[in-house]
Amino acid sequence: LSGVSFGRNPESDISLRVIADHARAVAFLIGDGVLPANEGRGYVLRRILRRAARHGVLLGLERPFLHGVADSVIDEMGRAFPELVERRAYITDRVRREEERFLATLKSGLALLEGEIANVKAKGGAALPGAVVFRLYDTFGFPVDLTQDVLRAHALAVDESGFNSEMATQRARSREAWKGSGDTAVGQIYGRIAKDLTTEFVGYEAIAGESRISALLVNGAPVDEAGVGARVEVVVEETPFYAESGGQVGDRGAIETNGGAVEIDDTQRPSGALVVHRGRVARGSVRVGDAARLTVDASARAATVRNHSGTHLLHAALRQVLGAQAMQKGSLVAPDRLRFDFTHDSPLDESEIERIEDLVNGWIEANETGRTREMGYKAAIAAGAMAIFEEKYGDEVRVVSFGGVSTELCGGTHAKATGDIGLLKILGESGIASGVRRIEALTGLGALAHVRAQEKRLRRVSDLLKVPADQAGERIEKLLDERKAAEKQIAELKRAKVAGGSGEPVKTREINGVNVLIRRVEGFDASDLRGLVDDGRALVRSGVVLVTCADGGKVSLALGVTPDLKDKLKAGDLVREISAVVGGKGGGRPDFAQGGGP
Repeated sequence: LSGVSFGRNPESDISLRVIADHARAVAFLIGDGVLPANEGRGYVLRRILRRAARHGVLLGLERPFLHGVADSVIDEMGRAFPELVERRAYITDRVRREEERFLATLKSGLALLEGEIANVKAKGGAALPGAVVFRLYDTFGFPVDLTQDVLRAHALAVDESGFNSEMATQRARSREAWKGSGDTAVGQIYGRIAKDLTTEFVGYEAIAGESRISALLVNGAPVDEAGVGARVEVVVEETPFYAESGGQVGDRGAIETNGGAVEIDDTQRPSGALVVHRGRVARGSVRVGDAARLTVDASARAATVRNHSGTHLLHAALRQVLGAQAMQKGSLVAPDRLRFDFTHDSPLDESEIERIEDLVNGWIEANETGRTREMGYKAAIAAGAMAIFEEKYGDEVRVVSFGGVSTELCGGTHAKATGDIGLLKILGESGIASGVRRIEALTGLGALAHVRAQEKRLRRVSDLLKVPADQAGERIEKLLDERKAAEKQIAELKRAKVAGGSGEPVKTREINGVNVLIRRVEGFDASDLRGLVDDGRALVRSGVVLVTCADGGKVSLALGVTPDLKDKLKAGDLVREISAVVGGKGGGRPDFAQGGGP
């Protein structure tokens, strides 16, 4: 691509090595679902990609080229990593777009740098301030050596101490804002409890069980007993309650002892294998050491199970319809809904959504058997299991599969067969970030309730229109056409009334040799004033026409200038000044402009 041979020049050899190394990193990161961003791992990717692009510039490549190198990476590595081949188009397109963005940024940065150099020279300085160097580095992706190269040609240096100070401040901010890989801040108290206590999860097969209370917390502090009304966190030795993880919300239900009962509204895993059940003491009191009966809310768990298995089928359908680049970027699985985020560059059209729904509901109808296996991570990946880049996995993983349709690493609770899901209905699709889309959906009884609600709305519309439901659309279109025609007729009648002189008298005057026609009208929308201005211009032939309308405490203005005066008077300038009189703003073209105010 560059025409530069390896081994000829030590400096160009460094650039060639950097590009080859960084192109591998970029291809694998994007292939794993990481996207260029301004924070976290996405920022690391962006820095790597831009550094490689910068070394391309040093080799004389001032056009996007790294996507071509990434394509060669896929050729070389594709046999060992077939997922790269599956996502080739997505990877190379993402690299190319980021390159184009960087080259545009590079151009802007160079313009800024030239301006700052001029300022330094004008003040007789010898070095570019560290804050400017850091801004070029952080905002525009300028490596410091690039800035030094440019400065060297102007006999200037870099304020390295100032730059290092700015860099230290940025690193401190990054440490504070760093989000990690999905971990939540673990309170010291949870850490101390987790050293002595663990909770075994026994809820894959059962939603009720016996255990013993091993710790209680109220307001974050350990207590021996909690009485009625207290908000409490309960730790037990083993539990059927699923703790929030992998997008699935925590179970709710009840914990009962001989002396009291706790209504559980959430279950969390704040540290290691420690599980806390959060709720309110509803009856009596509970004590550390009490034997306890734990019961998960069966209907909520069943609904969550349907939604979680539904997300797996949805993921499989997205990949089949959109391609292998449609990778999971996040999810929410709750009893009442599911949400699924995935990588894709454009909105889904109606036909794509229908195909996805048809695939998922076809698999549900086929009643594919669900299967879970415990196996080694490497063996699971080799067997084709999907892993989510943002998640952390141990050496042993749980693999959830439904027939030959879906196989994923997942610790959540799932249906025994796809038929248990009942129905999946997509509610909507939207963009939430660059290259990331979101689908929201319902399953089972929630989907049925949604369909029924839509049917009720349609029946209400058909009753109001007095036509069968299947004719409602045509009837609404007819009504809208009739309304549009009526509004047009009303506007014409209003204009005719004004033209006929039945409104307020037309005020005509001459100002500095220019005819000015001013009309004040009532009952007109701002959009209707354009026609009155046109009528006025035809009447004065040469001049300025102003039409005003005050309605409900708001003034609307429309102003026109006849063609012969456009070079002398600008409608936009005039209406801006008049709008200021009524406390508003305005603007437009030289021949016509609108404005208004309160």
